[in-house]
Amino acid sequence: MAYNASSFLVPWSSFFVVAGSAAAALTGLMFVVITLVTATERRENSQAGISTFSTPTVVHFGTALLVSALLCAPWRSLAYPAVVVAAIGLYGIVYVLRIMHWTRQLSTYVADLEDWIWYTILPFAGYAAISGGAIGLPFDPVQALFALAGGALLLVFVGIRNAWDIVTYIASGKL
Repeated sequence: MAYNASSFLVPWSSFFVVAGSAAAALTGLMFVVITLVTATERRENSQAGISTFSTPTVVHFGTALLVSALLCAPWRSLAYPAVVVAAIGLYGIVYVLRIMHWTRQLSTYVADLEDWIWYTILPFAGYAAISGGAIGLPFDPVQALFALAGGALLLVFVGIRNAWDIVTYIASGKL
């Protein structure tokens, strides 16, 4: 069923502008976090920790920014953003599966349940919501936009929490 994209996306534009702006600003703050990491004494395998914990946090913020920007664009049809955002969401799912693998491979740190929840399970849920929402966008845009918004917002909040976790871990001198 063909819908006029504007009639569904315009009411959500403020939400996606705020979510995207927050994700962009927080991405910048992650660069500060990485600078802190390089300024501290690091163990040999700290690069593995950065790849497993810090880089995914930046990817989650970047995904929330990209999805938000795409959904603010003046699309004529919902089919086009649905395809692009679905691909982004599916890539995110694969990426989180890779993070799970990297987490299991760490030799200098053993992830606890809290780490598994915040660094893998919740991001997986965010990407699944984005994928599902994007797939449903041409068919039921009202519900799909709630799923997309929820997925993007979940990635922002997971990123906030994980950035804080990384900073406190560094500040505690464990890295």
